[in-house]
Amino acid sequence: MAINAYGTNAATTTAAASTTPTGTNPNGILGKDDFLKLLLLELKYQDPTSPMDSEKILTQTSQLAGLEASENTNNSLEALASSLTSSMQFNGISAIGKIADTGSNAVALEKNSNVDFQLYFPEAITTGEIKIMDVNGSTLQTMNVGATAAGVAKYTWDGTSSNGEKLKEGTYYIEASYAGANGVDGTTRVGRYPIESIKFDSGKTLAKLGAAYVDFSTIKEVLAK
Repeated sequence: MAINAYGTNAATTTAAASTTPTGTNPNGILGKDDFLKLLLLELKYQDPTSPMDSEKILTQTSQLAGLEASENTNNSLEALASSLTSSMQFNGISAIGKIADTGSNAVALEKNSNVDFQLYFPEAITTGEIKIMDVNGSTLQTMNVGATAAGVAKYTWDGTSSNGEKLKEGTYYIEASYAGANGVDGTTRVGRYPIESIKFDSGKTLAKLGAAYVDFSTIKEVLAK
């Protein structure tokens, strides 16, 4: 008589296993209930002359408890992730109309190309000056702005410095100062825009800032308008 590592009659166990209905677990994934059934099956068909070692029974029972704890933890994490996603969506909706700050005023200049960018003016302005700067904060180019209505305005930089030199491709930074039509001066920069709308896409919350949608999780700060 052949006995397996668990003290079970191998032939008997094989025969019993062969009677198990097929097609009930097409993915071949075993859960804690399946392992418990296997343990009970081993106990049922063990060789009476060589019963299963009690230490092995305790080991397998402990493994079953660990498997159940792991499964419960995974379920809790899935529920938490779902809750956080719902919370993020709610926060996004409540932020519509407020000012979002991405934490960066950087733009990318590519070879032989212009840079299109946007600036948000919270009020109508009479005049303004846009500064294009390098990573050290040195001004490389200035662009004068005339009277502009409140809101998001679009501009294009040709990638040249103040002396007409074409700058190398890379990262540059844009900010502006202006004189408000109400007589109050102010500043603004790329990366700070009102949140116009919220869109949900594949589990992500996207906020419309200017003409583009960005992942809401990348917004560094939300300010009252």
